[in-house]
Amino acid sequence: MGIVAGYYGRWTDTIISRVFDIMLAFPSILLAIAIVSVLGPGLENALIAIAIINVPNFGRLIRSKVLSIKEDEYIMAAKAIGMKDARILYSHILPNSMAPVIVQGTLAVATAILEAAALGFLGLGAQAPQPEWGKMLADSKAYLQSAPWTMIFPGLSIMLTVLGFNLMGTACVMHLIRR
Repeated sequence: MGIVAGYYGRWTDTIISRVFDIMLAFPSILLAIAIVSVLGPGLENALIAIAIINVPNFGRLIRSKVLSIKEDEYIMAAKAIGMKDARILYSHILPNSMAPVIVQGTLAVATAILEAAALGFLGLGAQAPQPEWGKMLADSKAYLQSAPWTMIFPGLSIMLTVLGFNLMGTACVMHLIRR
């Protein structure tokens, strides 16, 4: 959607950007809870909700990149030789706009893990017998005094996994800066 908005501009860009703005107006976890409430609890529905709430972030990022790329000379040359828009988008604009999306993706995975754990903690994520860290934390609340490790290990697992993806995202950013 971001590629289409950035490339075609005008009313297409306005409509898609307003949809993104409306989605960004809601806190992401509340929007995810609303989507899962409509779809029903379950890991698949929680992942669908998390994917939907991340669309505006990626859409706006790639839109801004496309706005700058579409003015480059090789795009004008492709248009001049009669290349169709779909081929220009697929062959030239998409590959050249992926670097920031990859970096944002590594950082968004960490956020998605936290959001999935939050939905699982609220009982909207994975259902028994599927294991899920947020559900493990919720189930272990009753055993905090007698068996604290039942809460510590899922919490540490979430923390270390999120930290790993954030470090990987930082490494990607540093790699792009050096280029």
